[in-house]
Amino acid sequence: MARLKDKYRAEVAPALKQRFEYKNVMEIPRLEKIVINMGLGDCKDNAKALELAVEELTTIAGQKPLVTKAKKSIANFKLRAGMNVGAKVTLRGDRMYEFADKLVSIVLPRVRDFRGVSTKAFDGRGNYSLGVREQLIFPEIEYDKVEKIRGMEMIFVTTAKTDEEAKELLRLLGMPFQNA
Repeated sequence: MARLKDKYRAEVAPALKQRFEYKNVMEIPRLEKIVINMGLGDCKDNAKALELAVEELTTIAGQKPLVTKAKKSIANFKLRAGMNVGAKVTLRGDRMYEFADKLVSIVLPRVRDFRGVSTKAFDGRGNYSLGVREQLIFPEIEYDKVEKIRGMEMIFVTTAKTDEEAKELLRLLGMPFQNA
């Protein structure tokens, strides 16, 4: 079983139940899924670059991503409906906990001048968005084989009803929030 899942069951859930005084154990917020999205708009002409980016995302997430396609044509961007414009992965279960554990304990401390993640990225419904500027901070990525530095967004979807509950859940799971 994932280390973070054990921590959630042993420490985080009881602490949340006590802090927010939940009557039922099913009310306790939990991590539902993590969605990782990588925009690949510059790869619309270059199939090889798209393939490499998908391979990198597969290495990072441990699961093959879904290549997303443009829904509309936009002439200013030379974009036609149906062109490949991104890749996304939805992680659930043990894979999700493994990724969250890796992100918190290994990846985020590798960010240059890291002072913590923003507390302002909650959406009002208990979900948290986190963006990284480069994929090189992940230990699985080999620096020599990277063709282009790409950023990605990670959305932590929780069952929390408020941002305060979601923030406390993520903080107890080890997310390093800024003090400000």
